[in-house]
Amino acid sequence: MTTSIQIAVQLQPQHAAYSDLRDAVLRSEDAGVDIAFNWDHFFPLYGEPDGAHFECWTMLGAWAEQTSNIQIGALVTCNSYRNPELLADMARTVDHISDGRLILGIGSGWFERDYTEYGYEFGTAGSRLDALGAALPRIKDRFGKLNPAPTREIPILIGGGGEKKTLKYVAQHAHYWHSLVDVETYRHKAQVLADHCATIGRDPSEIVRSSELSRVGSLDETVALADSLVDEGVTLFTVGLNGPDYDLSLVTELCAWRDRRNGA
Repeated sequence: MTTSIQIAVQLQPQHAAYSDLRDAVLRSEDAGVDIAFNWDHFFPLYGEPDGAHFECWTMLGAWAEQTSNIQIGALVTCNSYRNPELLADMARTVDHISDGRLILGIGSGWFERDYTEYGYEFGTAGSRLDALGAALPRIKDRFGKLNPAPTREIPILIGGGGEKKTLKYVAQHAHYWHSLVDVETYRHKAQVLADHCATIGRDPSEIVRSSELSRVGSLDETVALADSLVDEGVTLFTVGLNGPDYDLSLVTELCAWRDRRNGA
């Protein structure tokens, strides 16, 4: 996996027309963004709760055709909403449509309204995490059975910081670990992850560290926060953008910072 700094956007598929999202992903690619994520929900997470919203994986198939270079994925897919074998087949298909640009982001799910209105059992945080742990080997097994096979080993991104289960799954299965952390919290969670990796004999440096990044004060203060996280080992930063405008101004500045840090 890459150790260079990367910049991603999460184009939140809410409060926008699809034409706004199409434009935003193309502008992101033109701006030099490395990865465009959406999210896997059925209703807006903030703003008008019954506002405009679009489904995740249908959109990823469209992005796979609409773009040429940028990697794409969900931040993150809810494991509860699809049978693991079906999800593997969907991911393999988008992988082929995109010529190998898909990242399979996945998590255990948490937004109760999605579950209740679409008829899924909400259960408990523990039961949803257990289901994720059971699904990940099935997804990887199905990848090995599909014809045609994926174009590459589809990288798996797992979101979350739960120390007993989530970080164990990261150690066992993930190419990317995504979290929202400050420096001190990151240090602690990273050590927990390293301990899980040691248990199974995996080198924790194989796992790309990813964090959300929002503007904190001035641009200089935001960059200083990013620099401090890079010093701890984080190399992928995602900026969440809401519709309908999908303002890329901070993202553009961060791409320039990335290029300076990477020596481009």
